[in-house]
Formats: sequence, structure tokens, C-alpha cells
Amino acid sequence: MILVADCSALIALSVCDSLSLLEHLFDSVVVPETVYNEATRPNKKEAQALKAFLQGKVRQVDLQTYVFLDAFADAGETEAMLLYKQISADKLLIDDRRGRKVAKINHISAIGSLGVLLAAKEKGFITEVSPLLRQIENSDIHLSQQLIATVLELAGESPHGK
Repeated sequence: MILVADCSALIALSVCDSLSLLEHLFDSVVVPETVYNEATRPNKKEAQALKAFLQGKVRQVDLQTYVFLDAFADAGETEAMLLYKQISADKLLIDDRRGRKVAKINHISAIGSLGVLLAAKEKGFITEVSPLLRQIENSDIHLSQQLIATVLELAGESPHGK
């Protein structure tokens, strides 16, 4: 399975030291150049970890391909969707709710960073989602309490730990 990744979800997985889960769950992880540049900008949190993780995973995007966009699409998620189409990827890693809606319009199968954590638990790569969720929650990444509760319920974990 091929995964094309957008920046925000990569940062969330990096914050909880879970980038390696992507390599356990997918045969190939790739990003467009724009996402790589955005993720590894010197002032960006997690830039060094992402630079190391994304070595050899950067792909050129054929800008002749098209996807339907809205007025708010940023260059990284646009190129990620184009790359998904270009290489016939299996999943797009994207956390932005609006971006996920745009992906759906384009018949792009999306998964978020929390979906990756759930899949990793289901496959036995991790035993608990809650400690990783707490790390993300303690960063500057916003997760709604409703989303956290839903993910913990899906993981079969208590909201207050085991």
C-alpha cells in the first residue's frame, strides 16, 4: 500500500514519536516536494525528525494532473492530492477537516494521524493509543475533546487511562 502524506498529520505523528508506524502500516510513504519543504522549514517544530524520516521519500508532482479544490487549499495538500492521483496511491494522510472533505470530493481515500494510531493498535504495533494522544494534546496541535473521546472509544480505552 502506498501512502501520500500532508504536513500537519506528519507533524502530529512526529510529536508523539510515531512516524515509524507509517512504515509498519504502509509499503511506501511518499510526500510531494512542497510538503517536504513545509515540514522541514528550520523554524518548524519537528523539522529535524521529519527531515530524517522523509529522506528518500520526496516525489516530483506532475502539475498536468488535476483535482477539484476549494478556495482555501494550500500548496502542500494540493500537491499531495495531485501526487496521490499521479501514482495511484492507496491512502492520503491528512488531518485538516476541510482538506479531508476536498479529498472525498476527489475520490481520494484519506486517513488522519489518529486513524494511523488506531490502525497501529489494531495491528498490534502499539498497545495503547491514549499516551500518544496525550502527547499530541500537550503540543500546540488542537484536538477537540469529542475527537479524543471518540478515538479512545474506538481503541477500547478509558478516557482516564487504564
